[in-house]
Amino acid sequence: MIKNLTGVYETVEYENKRVVMLHDNVETEAYPVHWHNAVEIIIPLTNDFTVVSGDKEYVLKEKEILIIPPGELHSMPAREGRRIFFQCDNTQLGGNAILDSLLPVFSSSVYITPEPDKELYLIARKGILDIYSDYYSKSPVADAKIYMNLLNILTAVRESQLRQVGTGEDKDNISSDDSAKLKYVMNYINHNFTEELSLDTLAEIAGYSKFHFSRLFKKYNNMSCVQYISCKRIKMAEQLLCDPNISITDIAMRSGFLSLTTFNRIFKAHKNCTPSEFRRLFKTSDNSD
Repeated sequence: MIKNLTGVYETVEYENKRVVMLHDNVETEAYPVHWHNAVEIIIPLTNDFTVVSGDKEYVLKEKEILIIPPGELHSMPAREGRRIFFQCDNTQLGGNAILDSLLPVFSSSVYITPEPDKELYLIARKGILDIYSDYYSKSPVADAKIYMNLLNILTAVRESQLRQVGTGEDKDNISSDDSAKLKYVMNYINHNFTEELSLDTLAEIAGYSKFHFSRLFKKYNNMSCVQYISCKRIKMAEQLLCDPNISITDIAMRSGFLSLTTFNRIFKAHKNCTPSEFRRLFKTSDNSD
């Protein structure tokens, strides 16, 4: 199924200028370690299917679901059976402030099973079935409907994460007051991430000590405050890198990084390639359409 692999980077081929790809797969072949700039959803229909994503192995039973975030290294050993692979161009999800609240969903792969959250599982499963139906329809609004279903699934995942935070029994349980303050700080970050931001300043805005703020933020978002800010900056950098007329140094500064060295290091940690390599890969992908 992997047609274009440069090192460990897969160029996803979207047919007919679409921004989504669905593959009803029955191939018995191993997929080597790779990553791509697409959100991927995998659901086995017959037989179990194993996916190694990040540093974790997932053995998906029939009709269980795995969501792999963009930029996540993953591999799949050869298995007999039938499974669905769905991919959506990540640029369709970036650059929209309304979707900032979904960013924590992409902190790591999401494994969805009937337990412990049956509501999430039913929403995700129905969404994937609707995506499958829409993908093969001839409707001129098929991709728009697919996009809406994907957002519905991602929103349900985020709501499930927040429910787990809200019902936790440990000492860091998030109260409604904590939640309101964290939302305020996240909104502040979303509007100011291109500026220099310190934990001290953000903790002061929330009215907490730096230690308590850092702990609550990570529990609420499944990622640290520093990671959240970096994700926002990397997403902006990705968009700017699509413009060949903007220098890498200028992109680093515009995205909120204090130095080109820091930008290169954090970008490679997130995307498994340097900004220059990402620009070349994007150009290659764009030319293949």
